[in-house]
Amino acid sequence: MTDHGHDHDHDHDHPHEAITADEHPGYYEIMETAVRELLVERKLFGADEIRRQIEVLDSRTPALGAKVVARAWLDPAYKERLLENGRTACEELGITFYDDTQLIVLENTADVHNLIVCTLCSCYPRPVLGLPPDWYKLKPYRARAVHEPRAVLEEFGTHIPDDVEIRVSDSTAVIRYLVLPLRPAGTEALTEEELADLVTRDAMIGVIPVSYEKEAA
Repeated sequence: MTDHGHDHDHDHDHPHEAITADEHPGYYEIMETAVRELLVERKLFGADEIRRQIEVLDSRTPALGAKVVARAWLDPAYKERLLENGRTACEELGITFYDDTQLIVLENTADVHNLIVCTLCSCYPRPVLGLPPDWYKLKPYRARAVHEPRAVLEEFGTHIPDDVEIRVSDSTAVIRYLVLPLRPAGTEALTEEELADLVTRDAMIGVIPVSYEKEAA
């Protein structure tokens, strides 16, 4: 185990629960609705305040994180600052944080592949990625990503060679993670905007790599 996550480099040959959505609301969804209604009823928060915060959340999309990744690929000095302090480096690009969370950026290399998870609930780098995907919040992903990350990645179509270490980092209420994916080969001539267009939400979670297919001349 690393200081911020889990190192798992072994396979399991046993049945496991598929990462699929349940149609019924989960415990945390029910609790969120109950607490929200109680706060409004007690006049601790108004419905307008909640709506404004939801609008802030809705304005955040993975395009923000993609911009950060593209800049890091092109600017070594910026990448160094990003890996040192993810939050302040994001703020350099005009990305504001509406909470007190710390952002740690994890760089994928030829020898290390990073995967992020929240084993307790759904802590996620929302200021730079927006709302988490449904599968990220599901118990099968939250449990299996820690214990059998290779199998989970295979289900996303991602094969990690045996000689590449997989590091799983567990998000908390105060510490969030963002994966800096490997820059794909053949992208040397692309602009920052073109690079950003290649970067997906799932690549910044770590379940897939960034891919690039050069158009035929």
